[in-house]
Amino acid sequence: MRAIQYDRFGDYDVLHPVDVPRPEIRSGQALVRLTLAGIQPLDDTVRSGKRGAVKPFPITPGGTGVGTVEEPGGSALAAGSRVMVSGGRYGVAVDGTWAEYVAVDPAHLLALPDGIDDSAAAALSTGAGYLTAYLALTELAGFRPGGTVLAPGSGGAVGQAGVEIARHLGASLALTTATSTAKAERSRAAGYEVIDLSRASLRDTVARLTDGKGVDVVLDGVAGPITGQALGALAWGGTLISIGYSAGIQADINVTDLIWKAAHVHGFLFALFTQEQINAANTKLLDLVARKEITPLVDRVFPLEQAAEAQRHLIEKGPFGRVLLSL
Repeated sequence: MRAIQYDRFGDYDVLHPVDVPRPEIRSGQALVRLTLAGIQPLDDTVRSGKRGAVKPFPITPGGTGVGTVEEPGGSALAAGSRVMVSGGRYGVAVDGTWAEYVAVDPAHLLALPDGIDDSAAAALSTGAGYLTAYLALTELAGFRPGGTVLAPGSGGAVGQAGVEIARHLGASLALTTATSTAKAERSRAAGYEVIDLSRASLRDTVARLTDGKGVDVVLDGVAGPITGQALGALAWGGTLISIGYSAGIQADINVTDLIWKAAHVHGFLFALFTQEQINAANTKLLDLVARKEITPLVDRVFPLEQAAEAQRHLIEKGPFGRVLLSL
């Protein structure tokens, strides 16, 4: 089968196409024939050697994907069932989805409704933005209808999903940010309420839009300079959930924004949730996609053989929507 692998940590060029045998499923596993796989920041973190505890080389990257059940094995799903791979440590602890076939734990498979095509399902799962936003708001932040949410990064998974999920949960205001006027205009055209950081202050704009109160929740998938600004934009008793660090792992904060706002800060990890919670949330999200209440966006689809360029596109080009691999 065709796959992408790397046998050492390094830059994008360590990724290379290979022809390897189909994986043999162990007891209880299922074999999935993939049609689309997602490119996400974690893939870059692992490949560059910034994260430990990976399987021995060679490594097939990829944590998410969609396809059909080839061999049900221990799964209750029939052969030919369309599925989404979600959960587990694919591409890290075991070989992942940048391959024509992947062996999976059936607990990490969700059947796709007929009304959802592979592209929408792949965009939903890639980057896990929708799943993250849903769990962060409902399980960590205790979000209630009428509250306000800021999800910086209008082109990213958490930025886009944070706005859509907040709206679904009844937010009175759901904001994102853009680092350029061009991206801000594209965001507005896609239906997002966005702060153009090249023209306006985040803290001042949030204060104006909330009559000085600030936002109840920040879903911070950006970090870097944004974290301190977003913390300053919180309402009294507000919650900042730290999710990602696309703009850098260092942040400067004013500690009085923590103290005088009685702020809550959470770190987000999927390890905080059971597989049952994750599957229940994904089932809910798939239903929202089918009913067109949320619309995961795709920026670009690359052929499998161009995985290195696809990863570079995600990390360096600032895409607007998800980046996928076609198998």
